[in-house]
Amino acid sequence: MADHRFFKNNGPFTLAEIADVSGAALSDETVADRVCEDVAPLDRAQDVHVSFLDNKKYLHQLKVTAAGACFVRPEMVRHAPEKTVCLVAENPYQAYALAAQKFYPEHIEVKEDRGIGAVVDETAVLGKNCNIAAGAVIGAHVKIGRNCRIGANAVIEESVEIGDDCIIGANAVLSHCLIGNRVHIYPGACIGQRGFGFAIGAEGFVSVPQLGRVVIEDDVEIGANTTIDRGAGPDTVIGTGTRIDNLVQIGHNVQIGSNCVIVAQVGISGSCEIGDFVMLGGQAGLAGHLKIGSGARIAAQSGLMRDIPAGRADYMGSPAVPMRQFMKQVAALSKLAKQKNVTVKDKES
Repeated sequence: MADHRFFKNNGPFTLAEIADVSGAALSDETVADRVCEDVAPLDRAQDVHVSFLDNKKYLHQLKVTAAGACFVRPEMVRHAPEKTVCLVAENPYQAYALAAQKFYPEHIEVKEDRGIGAVVDETAVLGKNCNIAAGAVIGAHVKIGRNCRIGANAVIEESVEIGDDCIIGANAVLSHCLIGNRVHIYPGACIGQRGFGFAIGAEGFVSVPQLGRVVIEDDVEIGANTTIDRGAGPDTVIGTGTRIDNLVQIGHNVQIGSNCVIVAQVGISGSCEIGDFVMLGGQAGLAGHLKIGSGARIAAQSGLMRDIPAGRADYMGSPAVPMRQFMKQVAALSKLAKQKNVTVKDKES
């Protein structure tokens, strides 16, 4: 359960209000006025809490939970204790997320303030209610929209533009970039630095000027210590609603579509084109200049070396192949290994 020293609870709310914001249906409309004070996991929830069941692995917890209310799929209602009111939804986790946002709004009211040691260039333009934390540096000709929070020691370099309702974490460094609205950049992220581009000659390496930008569209999240290189000529683009985890490397000229999910330690080489709703598992690596079609899903630790068409394509392995093919290869190798062990034992006997 949330520690209220760090998270402000806006509750309590009635079950009717929770159902309304989440789109869920109450299993018992006669208790719509019952009040819930907070959200909590199934195994720790009490009668004042709202919880959820999304994974059948935890069905045993639903059966004995003390939660006052619980988001469940229609077929799970019969497993809930009699005292637990079900909030019925086809996607319980999404419904729970919407309810939890009501209890704990992410974009809290921002009070205009400049912390000790913050440096704001006189040519910078800041919207209303911007909070600049201690030690932050805002460079010349920077434009920052309304209700933004700039964390301690963050650096916003010359001419960067940031939209409304954005959060820039502590020690983040932004250069050569245009940021949309409601973007959350976590601490330590570096965006807009020189891309890894050079020509190779007999006398060594010659750096190629990186003359593009990074364009980050609305509602994007960029995790802690993630790095996104600016383009060499064309821009590096992160599409609307995309979620990028911690410790991700995105090379120059990469084009990422909308609503993608990129998990920790993924490396995307320069000039890759990634469609909409693509999922990249942790530590996946993409060679340069690949095209990944919309809807593709790449499993963790996969090494991708060829294009993937659009559609519900699941790839796995290194080099990555369709997941079904990968499973067949694993099964074949396992069978060969068993045969070899049998042969060795026969020889020894």
